[in-house]
Amino acid sequence: MKPSRFLLGGVFTILAVVGLSLSVEAFQTPAQGLLYPEGYRSWTHVKSMLIHSKDHPLYDPFGGLHHVYVNDKGLKALKNGGAYPDGSILVFDLYDAKEEGGAYVATDRKFIGLMVKDAKKYAETGGWGWEVFKGNSKTGGNVADAKKDCFTCHASQKATDYVFSKYQP
Repeated sequence: MKPSRFLLGGVFTILAVVGLSLSVEAFQTPAQGLLYPEGYRSWTHVKSMLIHSKDHPLYDPFGGLHHVYVNDKGLKALKNGGAYPDGSILVFDLYDAKEEGGAYVATDRKFIGLMVKDAKKYAETGGWGWEVFKGNSKTGGNVADAKKDCFTCHASQKATDYVFSKYQP
C-alpha cells in the first residue's frame, strides 16, 4: 500500500514546522546556552555590597548596589570551600544607587550577571559559563567572549573555584 500524497504532505509540513521552531529557539538561545535564572530571589542571599566611589577600581563597570545569590547546588561549596559541583549557579544582581534621605537606595537595575558551573562544557573558562541580562530584560546574549569578558578577572580567584563572593552567615 502506497502512502497518500495527503499523508506525505502532512508529514513534511509537520517536519518543516518542527524544524522551524527548533531553529527559532536556537536563534533565541544565548551563545553560551544560558537562560535567565527564574526564581533566583528565593535562593540563598550571599551578600550585598555598595560600590559608591569613582575611586574604586571597579566603579566603571560595577558601580552601584550588588546583591549576590546562590542556588542550593552551590551553597555547600560556598559555605565550606572546595570546587563547586556542576549545576551550581551564582547570580549577581546590580542596581544603580543614589543617596536619599541619608541612605543609599537602589534605583534602576543595571544588569543581572550569571555564573553556571559545567566543568566539561566550560572547561576553557574554569568550568564556568557566564551570561549578562541588561536592565530588566530576560534576553541574554550580552557576553561576546566569556574568556575575555569574564574569566580574565575571575582567574585571580582560582583558590575559590573562580568565585569572588564569600559566604557571610
